[in-house]
Amino acid sequence: MGGRETTMKHVVSISLGSSSRDHVYETEILGERFLIERRGTDGDMNRAIQLIRELDGKVNALGMGGIDLYVTAGGRKYPLRDAFRMAKAAKVTPIVDGSGLKDTLERRVVGFLVEELGIDLADTTVLLVCAVARFGMAEAFAQRGARLIMGDLIFTLGIPFPIRTLATLRLLARILAPIITQLPIRMLYPIGREQERINSADRYERFYREADIVAGDFHFIKKYMPARLDHKIILTNTVTAADVEMLRDRGASMLITTTPEMGGRSFGVNVVEAILVSISGKHPDELTPQDYEDLLDRVGFKPRVVRFGQGGE
Repeated sequence: MGGRETTMKHVVSISLGSSSRDHVYETEILGERFLIERRGTDGDMNRAIQLIRELDGKVNALGMGGIDLYVTAGGRKYPLRDAFRMAKAAKVTPIVDGSGLKDTLERRVVGFLVEELGIDLADTTVLLVCAVARFGMAEAFAQRGARLIMGDLIFTLGIPFPIRTLATLRLLARILAPIITQLPIRMLYPIGREQERINSADRYERFYREADIVAGDFHFIKKYMPARLDHKIILTNTVTAADVEMLRDRGASMLITTTPEMGGRSFGVNVVEAILVSISGKHPDELTPQDYEDLLDRVGFKPRVVRFGQGGE
């Protein structure tokens, strides 16, 4: 191309998760080369902050994995203290947690289940392991007529009380979120080596058994995953090749990831948001939900679908 050197865009996700899940992938998107990385810090918040500082100004966009800036319910946002500690370490490079894209992407994937895969959600029970982290997905399922089991109290606080309506979720969020969001992230979400551990398999098995679709963050899904997931559809993200085989072995019928496969695994939504931000050339605060819709259409990112026992993907 006229002898010009092509500059590669570099996107890095700094995660509080296990470093055993690290991944590097090089690809081309819309004619531009991308180097995409995920670096885990094994739950070490100070290490995560240090890495962000080291990369600030040297990469095109940064992602935050294993933590969200806010939990959301019914139009209200509740900031997580630890997340803002991480985000403030980036002074030059845009840093995102996936929330700007999540609402758009995860509403779209619910439509994909119906329109592309022919799943009748009006006769379906969905276990959404943490709805305040995916309120758009919860609303989209409810609008399509699905019966919801929201596991926010179960999987975050260990309280075996399923939330079955969005109105109840909003009420509980208003009461509990201002307190919970001040707690250290390790008390709320599996980070570091906790991501590799599955707790007592039968502790909350009844909630998995009741569901046709198990949806949400994979580490929450995995946290109390029962020995068998026969005939279940798993809707999630950030799965490795080993995670896919584990779901196959436990009898799941289908895996759908909200983000596409990249080099044998799916990255988190924070990574995809960082890619789109670097393509847009805008600061994340300048991007609207419609901008994300347009960017997703331009790059052609589609959910990944794995049908177990039916010849693979």
